[in-house]
Amino acid sequence: MRAGLLGLLFAVGLGRGLCQQDAVFELDGRVRHLAVANSSVYVVTETRLYQLGLDLAPFQSQCLRGVLQKGDQIYNFTFNKVAQWEDGNATFAVNTLIPFPGNGTLIVCGVVECGYCELLNLTDISKPVYSEAVEVGSLVPNDASVGFLVNAVTHESSQWYILAAIQSNKTCFTREGSVLLQNTNDQQTGLIFSVSSQNTARPFIMIRPHRSVEFVHGFQIGATIYLFANVLEKRATARLVWLESRQSKVATLGSLRGVTLRCCAQDHKLLASAQVPGGSSVLWAGVFGTGGPSDTVLAIFDISPVRGGASDKDPDFYFTDKDLKGFIHTPLEAERVLLRRRFMTSVLAVRHKSWIVFFAGTGDGQVIKLPVDSAYRPMCTTVLYETELDWAVFHKMYLDPVDGKYVYVALEKQVRRIPVSDCNTHKSLQACWSAQDPYCGWCDSKQSCTFEEDCSDSLWLSIPEDSSQQKMVSYQIQQVGSGQLTLTMNTHLTVGTKEVLTSFTCEFSVSSDDLCDLGPTSKFPFCTCLFNSSKLPAEGLHVTVNITLGGVPLTEQLKLTNCSSIAGPPTYFLCQRCITAGCGWNNNMCSWTHTGLMNDSVCQTFGPGLETSMPEISSITPSVLSFHGKNHAVIKGRNLSPVTKVRLQRDMACSSKESPVWNNTGMSLMFNISSGDKGSVKVCLVLPDGSCHGNASISYRSSPTCLSIFPSTTWASGKRKTTITGTHLEFVEGLVHSHKPRQINYQINGNSTTLIFATSSADNSNNIFNSSVSLLVANKSLACSTPISYQPDPIFTSFTSTRTGNDLRITIEKTADKLGLTTRDLTVQGFQGEKSYKCIMEGIEKSNSTDAIICEIRNMPDAQIHSVKIHFGEETVVLRPPGDSHLLLLIVILLIPCIIVAGVFFYCRQQKKLTDQMNKRIEDLELDIRNDIRQGFVDMQTEKADLMENIGVIPFLDYKHFASRTFFPEGGSLMASCLMDISQDVVKVQQDERCQALSKLIHNQRFLTSMVHALEEQKNFTISDKCTVASLLTVALHGDLVYLTQVMEELLGALMEHPSNTQSKLMLRSTKSVVEKLLPNWMSICLYGFLRESVGQHLFLLVSALKQQIAKGPVDCVTEKALYTLSEDWLLWQAPDFTSLKLKVLFAVGSDGEVSEPLEVSALSCDTVEQLQEKILSTFKAKFGFSYNTRDIRLEFHRDGTFVPLEEVDRSSVVLGAATMLNTLKHYEVPDGASIKVLSKRTHPPLSPQGSMKDDQDFEVKYFHLIDPSVDEDQSKNLEKKKFKLKEVHLTKLLSTKVAVHSFVKNLFQAIWGTPHSRAPHAIKYLFDFLDTQAENMKLTDPDLIHIWKTNSLSLRFWVNILKNPQFVFDMEKTPHLDGCLSVIAQAFMDSFCLGEMQLGQYAPTNKLLYAKDVPQFRQEVRAYYKQVRDQPPISSSEFKEFLLEESKKHDNEFNESAALRELYKYIQRYYTEIQQKLDQDGAPAEMKEQLAYIKNLFDDMKSCSWN
Repeated sequence: MRAGLLGLLFAVGLGRGLCQQDAVFELDGRVRHLAVANSSVYVVTETRLYQLGLDLAPFQSQCLRGVLQKGDQIYNFTFNKVAQWEDGNATFAVNTLIPFPGNGTLIVCGVVECGYCELLNLTDISKPVYSEAVEVGSLVPNDASVGFLVNAVTHESSQWYILAAIQSNKTCFTREGSVLLQNTNDQQTGLIFSVSSQNTARPFIMIRPHRSVEFVHGFQIGATIYLFANVLEKRATARLVWLESRQSKVATLGSLRGVTLRCCAQDHKLLASAQVPGGSSVLWAGVFGTGGPSDTVLAIFDISPVRGGASDKDPDFYFTDKDLKGFIHTPLEAERVLLRRRFMTSVLAVRHKSWIVFFAGTGDGQVIKLPVDSAYRPMCTTVLYETELDWAVFHKMYLDPVDGKYVYVALEKQVRRIPVSDCNTHKSLQACWSAQDPYCGWCDSKQSCTFEEDCSDSLWLSIPEDSSQQKMVSYQIQQVGSGQLTLTMNTHLTVGTKEVLTSFTCEFSVSSDDLCDLGPTSKFPFCTCLFNSSKLPAEGLHVTVNITLGGVPLTEQLKLTNCSSIAGPPTYFLCQRCITAGCGWNNNMCSWTHTGLMNDSVCQTFGPGLETSMPEISSITPSVLSFHGKNHAVIKGRNLSPVTKVRLQRDMACSSKESPVWNNTGMSLMFNISSGDKGSVKVCLVLPDGSCHGNASISYRSSPTCLSIFPSTTWASGKRKTTITGTHLEFVEGLVHSHKPRQINYQINGNSTTLIFATSSADNSNNIFNSSVSLLVANKSLACSTPISYQPDPIFTSFTSTRTGNDLRITIEKTADKLGLTTRDLTVQGFQGEKSYKCIMEGIEKSNSTDAIICEIRNMPDAQIHSVKIHFGEETVVLRPPGDSHLLLLIVILLIPCIIVAGVFFYCRQQKKLTDQMNKRIEDLELDIRNDIRQGFVDMQTEKADLMENIGVIPFLDYKHFASRTFFPEGGSLMASCLMDISQDVVKVQQDERCQALSKLIHNQRFLTSMVHALEEQKNFTISDKCTVASLLTVALHGDLVYLTQVMEELLGALMEHPSNTQSKLMLRSTKSVVEKLLPNWMSICLYGFLRESVGQHLFLLVSALKQQIAKGPVDCVTEKALYTLSEDWLLWQAPDFTSLKLKVLFAVGSDGEVSEPLEVSALSCDTVEQLQEKILSTFKAKFGFSYNTRDIRLEFHRDGTFVPLEEVDRSSVVLGAATMLNTLKHYEVPDGASIKVLSKRTHPPLSPQGSMKDDQDFEVKYFHLIDPSVDEDQSKNLEKKKFKLKEVHLTKLLSTKVAVHSFVKNLFQAIWGTPHSRAPHAIKYLFDFLDTQAENMKLTDPDLIHIWKTNSLSLRFWVNILKNPQFVFDMEKTPHLDGCLSVIAQAFMDSFCLGEMQLGQYAPTNKLLYAKDVPQFRQEVRAYYKQVRDQPPISSSEFKEFLLEESKKHDNEFNESAALRELYKYIQRYYTEIQQKLDQDGAPAEMKEQLAYIKNLFDDMKSCSWN
């Protein structure tokens, strides 16, 4: 057994499989026969018979070669097989392979010398059972014959026969007829394989004279035998022959009836056949050729033998002579044509529940799945597998006999096991349903898409039993009476378990209330809601429908529209709008009535809806391409101006792909053709109203392949002419080497099987290395398996010339190498003075150390030449005769004295020149410093606040996330636990008994204040603990802001009356008490509305302006320092020279090559690749108002007709010492106006995947960008280090940045201390009045002290926190550099609240000096603001209480109060004794202490349980 030599390969091979459990077995030759039975797969090639397991693991194999010993008669011979390594004189050509499970044998028949048959053990083919020289089936390999088992059942016994339907009449014995029944055992009349019959009549069926036949398929169902064939006369006609299984061969064959199969209203040739198992009627499907050699259709027939009884005589087959006349010829028409596809070669049908699933193989290597519903309506096709080569799928396919989850197919020299579905790829219920796969459904317990048998004891949801549904949940709105509307939801699902139907419920809700007047009615699959039409406003109504099926929730967001309001001229757009709104379309208008059509197919009857002629397509270039797609395709036609997109779609209305257009002239336009499965697709042009016009098609073909490269070596200087041999090379769009990713010029010959190119040069001529060659097709790079070996350039040492008659023979010596030079690689010229002579190459003689290149100059008048020039690639080598070298040596010796004298003279001149150069460099250095100072001055004087163009939608955080970030700045699990889950948002969570009791206790103000004081008195109660307790109290009491305010007042009063704070100007400046954290939390709650409505936009504009200003100049990617900044600590004073670039950025759409319209992005020549990515994504978000769909992208630069990958680090990166410089746009020589393509790494993976360099923990050590590492290197290696830099010169950049953003700073400050409607926010007025009252009660008369308290409590503890942390307010990230700039602004903000004048000198910090002239003006505004608040009429207690109640209600149920209470109890538990003691000291009532003990017992009882 040698099957182990071939090996089993999983999920590999030249193909694109959609499933992850493919198995493939590679064979030693082309497949001739395939069969599956019990637990084995049997395969026959020209020389071997294989037995494989169902997993395609090899079990046994037999060599079909052997030793033939002839006898005295042609049928008297013996044949003995030999092992694979042994010699034989004959090969057993197998033409029939039939598993016979009934007697445990495998019937293998064919030809050795003549007919030969073997019976092998079905479970182990290495065990022979019987052999005989006998004819069974055809003797002609690969002819159109079939053989299969039939069972003749009588009252007494059951007899098995081989039905052999034979195309060829070639025979070694005496055989007649085309259809025979042959025995399967020795107990039958005439022994095994005999055609004899007990009846004297001839036991065979004949074909009418002058007809030829091709048999296609045959099988038996019950007592009926079905045989399919093509009768060839003037044209092929498909024929079905019926036979009834009777008690004898003669009776069986004599029951012959036949009918012509007609597909597509005419006769066509039958190519492949499949029985449809099960069902009340006998269904059968056939693949028919229609016209051209590649046009095929799949049609389904009802072939039940009940049509005309005995009168259905076949016009071409006959059993007796009387059958030759009197026949009736009534064709059998197809029930339905299911699929039109090129090159279909095979078909398999499977019945799955109410569905019929077809698997079709094609001549170009596809396996296609097509589900069909009970009404024979086809659904969308799925390509289960696709070869990259044009390997035809074998004409027989088999289903896995164990569980039916796999299909066995053969292609060329391999057998594959392909899963019928890959349900796991669909990650949600919607995706699982949208796949429209009868095998797949959503398993509730596993929360994944599975086969039904993989979802035991759980709800399993699958697609409905009809194929017309386009949505999982649809709706219809009807008018049922005066003022009454009915909204009906329909869930298009099939439920595996009927019990769950009782738990089918629906809820209809709108923003204000429930929608339904009487409550919804639910009966699977429908939900109905009756409501009054007054609830449906003119602008429409947003409705949320929550559907529950078992444990699976479905949520639909609807916008209901008054159907009568959808009016206008009947167009495609209006019809689509009507159907989408859930209305009906009737009489060319939208209506409530249920008689209207609800299917959007009715809209296809309308025109484009534009006052223009419809677009027409005259040509598409290219119209044939590989399945990878094609960039920059061109459509030519008429009336193309209104076209917005190009749509590609298969025959049926399945998923389509669309590509945007550009360069639309009205007569032509450009677009990208996305990748697709092999075959033809329709192309139409999409107009603004959504309609699509045009009738054209394109054809996808196989991928280009690279089979060999010759020669496979090249010299370092490149340009060696090299040939690639492969297939479909006409689809190649570019060629690149792996070591130098620039496109190479190439040419393709006429038959598209060879491609010629010149190799690229190597970066280092001395290195020997391999470089792979890749074919560029659309957005794919296909690497050739054969690499090209780079060797040093050839070394030519000398030449000699010899006269041969009138010709001159030249022999050039060359050092031996591994280049394998041929005469095609070289051209040689001989020179006599200025005159050149072509030397015709004769050959190359090779030896171990030197090679001799021989050429001849024909008709050379003079035998002497002075030199030869040797050309290879683009290099030229000149050789001279040996005598020339002696003369040259003599000249050199004579020149030595002259050289010495000249050297001395040169040295003196060089010294003077060096002095001049030094002076010049000093002058240049002075000029550089002057220019830097002048440029800084220019920046300061010309800088304008013109940064904002389009900031897009401001990404405000919702209240819940804003508050949680201010309460818990550190984030973490504590913050997460206090946020209400999404699933808890709808219904308020019921607190358990423990939390209810604790909540009641902390709502006792006396207990709460005593508890806080008790905690604060503990030495181990840290500042972090104080902040946490304050925030937990804020969350726990968030629903009762009135009470929280009362507690805060009492705690603030106690803090102020504390002896250490009565005159302290540091009070409220830091968190030394719980209330000092409770106060900013309270401010966050009360000022959120003011922050969002009045301050938020100005803050976001300032942050955006800072980011834009920073990005205007160089930013060091490693240290994050920038040329434009507000902070001296973050100033990039070593910034190099740079230029501004405007780049055209194209976004790849999907995975198929389409690109968007260009987006202009500003960048700098010194930007790294990652910085460019960030600028592209920021520009995208600013322009469109939303983020690009992924941040995992890569960039390509369009240069010389191809896209070159841009990488942070590659082989060309500059290295200084142990550090590598990150590549910049200047490094890649990206010019102004260049095109950059953005691709998702998920859909366009790079050839050499590279993560972010910043992920390296030693990033700052291993890499550098604009600031060179501290290493001793030759200054000439880094041009940027030649320019001397002074930090102080660039301090003007701080001022220019300040000028650029000053208007934003000013607007922000004035918004903070602004008073909308001449009134300060309620919380600020309340707080300031409270502090004034407290000071008055405490008889404090120092106005400065009260000013400081107000400033500390509001400006320092709240506004500065917001200024320095914009990520608390917006969905954004804050970089360390941005934090540094905001800190400078925050310092200026606080300086504006200082009472005394600041004395700033020469050495004052730059962050103080920067706003030194602005702070006095800000101070005046602050004083006026404080005075305005003080003079504002007091807010009444009832008005403020109403404000607090409104804020509580507004943010009700935002936080998980129970979680906060449980966390708060942990502190009570830790300091339980101390709290009890404090309660005793304060004289707390006994009931309060008992309640505390009761709560402790409750929590202690639940210690063994987790808090959920």
